[in-house]
Amino acid sequence: MASIVKHYFLKASQVVGYSKLYNFSLWFIFAGALLGFALARLQYLHAGTYAKGAVPGEWYYAHAGRDRVGIFLHLGTILPCAILVVFQFVPRIRQRCVIFHRTNGYIVIFLLLASNAGALMIMDHAFGGGMDVQTWVVTLVVACTLSVGMAWWNIRRLQIEQHRAWMLRTMFYMGCIITTRLILVILAVAVTRSSSPRYGVWPCGKIRFTYQQQHVSDDVDALLKQRYPDCAFTTAANLSSTFTPISASLFAEDPARNGVAFNLSFGAAAWVAFFLHLVGVEVYLRLTPREAERLRMVSYERQFAAGYKNPGSAGLVVERWGDAKAWGGQGRLPLEDSPFAR
Repeated sequence: MASIVKHYFLKASQVVGYSKLYNFSLWFIFAGALLGFALARLQYLHAGTYAKGAVPGEWYYAHAGRDRVGIFLHLGTILPCAILVVFQFVPRIRQRCVIFHRTNGYIVIFLLLASNAGALMIMDHAFGGGMDVQTWVVTLVVACTLSVGMAWWNIRRLQIEQHRAWMLRTMFYMGCIITTRLILVILAVAVTRSSSPRYGVWPCGKIRFTYQQQHVSDDVDALLKQRYPDCAFTTAANLSSTFTPISASLFAEDPARNGVAFNLSFGAAAWVAFFLHLVGVEVYLRLTPREAERLRMVSYERQFAAGYKNPGSAGLVVERWGDAKAWGGQGRLPLEDSPFAR
């Protein structure tokens, strides 16, 4: 059985264009996860579906105004971006469909930058809008913007191995939201089962809106009086300015308590996921030095053909900024080893 699976895996890797099975395996796992996640989330571009599927309380701010514009700008750009970026890492497309690869790359950059704008618009309310969440959003936006900018600059300078490295970083930074979701559930369960109760604070208007949106009870006022007395007699004008503590519980029948469990856990989950992806992509880059060196020779040949003064080191390479030794591979590859002979 294992040999059959390996056989078809090898066939698939050859179709896609990978010459090494481990590279195809990593692409299949990580790009596949990103593609599957994005395809599954396309349904949330419909406002009604998003309202039903979002974490309890999120629709309170997102149903109107700036947050509505921000969330659908973010989803409407980052989901297509996540789908299209997968094709940027298919060797067969890069080799045989250069125009598509180049055009698709510019589309990915535009969509990513637009999605960053949407994320910044909603960060003060998303998952409770705590400082941990806001700083994570800003950090992720800056990291993705800088890395995709570095990727763009290096490909403009024909520094292909650096372009590959920075595009991989961009893709891994983007993908940390998937790992965040997995860790979020674990932490929300941990918060729920904590020996000491954990509390969040919501405005009464948010609780009432969430109850009504999720049809928790036919008599919302009676339920509020029972569960949150501070909100029971609050006038309509003061609903958004009157706050009440809510104990976190993922398994309670109260959607407000479910939402608080996710709100308290999201910031920690997001930072842990970002750290794992930040380290993970650097480990992968360090474990594939031969591929980086091969692509640097491709860079050398293309820069040499383009008349660059310092072929092989025209982009943002480390020796231009640090104390690394000058690159020593500035010699033509034998014809049979040249990437252009393939």
